[in-house]
Amino acid sequence: MHFSYRVFGLHLNSNLPIPGLLALSNSWEADVQIWLDVTPSWLSEHSQVSSRVWYVSPYVDKDNHPVMTIWKLMDGAYFQIIYCDRTQFIVNQTGTEIWSIWPDNLTLEDTATYLLGPVLGFVLRLRGVVCLHASAVAIGNQAMAIVGPGGAGKSTTAAALAKSGVAVLADDVVALLDRDGKFWVQPAYPRLRLWPTSVQALYGKPDILPCLTPNWDKRYLDLTQKDYRFQQEPLLLTAIYILGDRSPSLEAPWVEMIPNHTALISLVKNTYMNNLLNKDMRAKEFDLLSDIVNKVTVKKVIPNQKTAYLPKLCQLILEDFQKVYQVT
Repeated sequence: MHFSYRVFGLHLNSNLPIPGLLALSNSWEADVQIWLDVTPSWLSEHSQVSSRVWYVSPYVDKDNHPVMTIWKLMDGAYFQIIYCDRTQFIVNQTGTEIWSIWPDNLTLEDTATYLLGPVLGFVLRLRGVVCLHASAVAIGNQAMAIVGPGGAGKSTTAAALAKSGVAVLADDVVALLDRDGKFWVQPAYPRLRLWPTSVQALYGKPDILPCLTPNWDKRYLDLTQKDYRFQQEPLLLTAIYILGDRSPSLEAPWVEMIPNHTALISLVKNTYMNNLLNKDMRAKEFDLLSDIVNKVTVKKVIPNQKTAYLPKLCQLILEDFQKVYQVT
């Protein structure tokens, strides 16, 4: 038995249902085959598999262990991703196969948080797809990306826009497809991941939304529920708003024009999984981002420090977008 999905423009086939994804009614030829709670036969059958450490995360857990370590196996034919909680993924070099196992104290939901974020983000990069660390929403028939580092408020802003009736395309990972010099945002999955502080700001209670996993306090907003919308088809990227540092000024929020070279630097800093790129991948990414800043308007947004200004921030972004592009 297998389950079929379409995420980030890829057809996935999985041996187990993946929490948070919408299953397709028909089977498709898989771009990526996923085996959950399974290890590759060659790994279990052979005690000696050549391996070397390829990447060690600079971030550590409470016990000072790296959050993530990546090994190259069999002379680079496979990557082994090991998290500090002992969740493991094996990914082949072409990004067409993924295996995963996890310890008994964790769940499939825990594994899915890695799979739908860093792991598929890594797979996309292996397949040559440039991804922004961003959220994306649909305005009319066009896509708008909200870019920023972790903690900048991308998901919170997207959730506030969703609450006002705007359809969401993607959260955290925004995969871009270059078609004849135009850039299309690929739909992700119908959830927004939010910390309790953001849930409190949006809904008045930090625990009003369901937990993402039984072992994590992060929550999720289900975009398939009534009054919310998930955009299931790719849309043309028309504008990018980069979230700046929150300001205590009474004038905040505001939108600023920025020169192309500043926009390019900001986008380079905020691509997804950019710490795992080789020289050729970095060169391709730089060329694509340079093309984007020459063809897509990129602006900077300065939010207010106070969460009470979230509706005003959303209104400002929407009005700016509609004023420039006359979206109806």
